[in-house]
Amino acid sequence: MRTAITGASGLVGGNLAAALRQAGHEVVATRRPSSKVGHLDDLDLRWVDADLSSTEALARAFDGAEVVFHCAAAVSVRRVPPPWMVDANVTGTQRVIDACRQAGVRRLVHCSSTVAVGVSETAAPIDETAPWNLPAHGLDDAYAVTKHDSELLVHAAVRQGLDAVIVNPGYMFGPRDVRPSSGRLILEVVHGRFPGMTTGSNCFVDVRDVATSMVAAAERGRRGERYILGGQNLTYVEVFGRIAQVAGVRPPRFALPRWLSMAAGLLGDVQERLSDAEPFLNRSTVAWGYEPGFRFDSAKARAELGHQARPVEEGLRAALDWFSAHGMR
Repeated sequence: MRTAITGASGLVGGNLAAALRQAGHEVVATRRPSSKVGHLDDLDLRWVDADLSSTEALARAFDGAEVVFHCAAAVSVRRVPPPWMVDANVTGTQRVIDACRQAGVRRLVHCSSTVAVGVSETAAPIDETAPWNLPAHGLDDAYAVTKHDSELLVHAAVRQGLDAVIVNPGYMFGPRDVRPSSGRLILEVVHGRFPGMTTGSNCFVDVRDVATSMVAAAERGRRGERYILGGQNLTYVEVFGRIAQVAGVRPPRFALPRWLSMAAGLLGDVQERLSDAEPFLNRSTVAWGYEPGFRFDSAKARAELGHQARPVEEGLRAALDWFSAHGMR
């Protein structure tokens, strides 16, 4: 099967490319001229210069592909989505949809996120039917808003006849994290840069399991459906401890009071308003760090896609080994 991937240079896209190549599929990968792709040289991908700003370039890249996996996205912790982020994540998704139609692509698999699903208001993990309630919890940052809005575009396209499936991965750990993205959390713990721990929770999953289930979504996911691709629901205290155990370092030793973190977050808000620099911390990132309800149920993906999540320690170990092999640890 011939496939195309946007965002193959990123964590999920790179591991998806590896899973597709291992399954014997041909992979065309789009890139910007500035993209770093050397970490994928072992995969024998066909690279095409095309980014999310051009429907025509995307359509040329998608020509002949049976399935397009849309993984490219801009990431920011800003509280308000800047225009360039809306263009990449929202308008860019519309361009991918339009390009799929122009190229006659059979199916689109849109990689969304659990931030587009919602937050549990009870102790129970939530599933794909949960309402998007992040604004009520102060969690509607730039990334969450644009991922939610881009998913709405895919649902609208399905109603207009497009064959598309949506996947919502959790917080991913694993190899091929060249930037790094989510692996930054691992490196910060390893290098002792966290002054303390927050008490919130998240759903952590090995990116290789996400990639395998994305291939399954292309093959047997139901048109118009979304699938949470999660793993273990853990507190940050628990995951910091596991990172430290796998890496052989000491974890942060105390929990940070929320009021102290929020004071630092307010300074980040001021930085965001006064400059174009990406804030390290703001009120939204603080809210995420203390949110206990970010917990998810992947039963639907297990039943329909065969999604399996290995212990989080395996993803942590694979990430650390990859960082060491590439001089990043």
